[in-house]
Amino acid sequence: MIGFKLREEPPTFDERCRKRGRAWLAENPGEARPHDYWTEFEPDLRNAFGGLCAYCAMRIMKGQVDHFRPVALLRQEQRQELAYEWGNFRYGEGVLNGKKWKHVVLDPFDVRAGWFRIQLPSLQLEPTELVPEDFRALAEFTIKKLGLRDSEVVVRYRREWFGMYQSGELTVEGLRRVAPLIADAVERDLRGGKDWKQFARGGE
Repeated sequence: MIGFKLREEPPTFDERCRKRGRAWLAENPGEARPHDYWTEFEPDLRNAFGGLCAYCAMRIMKGQVDHFRPVALLRQEQRQELAYEWGNFRYGEGVLNGKKWKHVVLDPFDVRAGWFRIQLPSLQLEPTELVPEDFRALAEFTIKKLGLRDSEVVVRYRREWFGMYQSGELTVEGLRRVAPLIADAVERDLRGGKDWKQFARGGE
């Protein structure tokens, strides 16, 4: 994970999502799940996150509008209006969004630089000593729950981007735009005298 900042909501968001959603809630008080007025803003959310998944911190081809405070919890808390709030949206890869389900995880808006790092060539994620003590348990839970350390879908993305760097298709600067934590790892190893372009893809 890397840190993200909340971007300004789209100009049409209030009319097209927030107000429509609240009107729907008023008309359908017994419904278990709020009506979807948020998916039309997926392109705006993608732009707000630079095309990066808020959780695996890599460029993904098609993400989803993730409710940070899960919809499954909002009804229990009697706060279903948050289903229609821009500030409750994160951009997420679909498999990770499904894993998250009704759980509250570490908020990408709370993450700071250096809290997580990728190890090469295993491409596994780990928290660093910079994670504050009051965030450490939640960070570990998030890694485990979403499979951020080494799950198949996450490592597949990492292999793809890292492989493109090794083959010369991406520079370090290009890698940073699509997989910033891998770029950090590459630069860290370059400072230590190890250039992964000299090694076969995925090898040591």
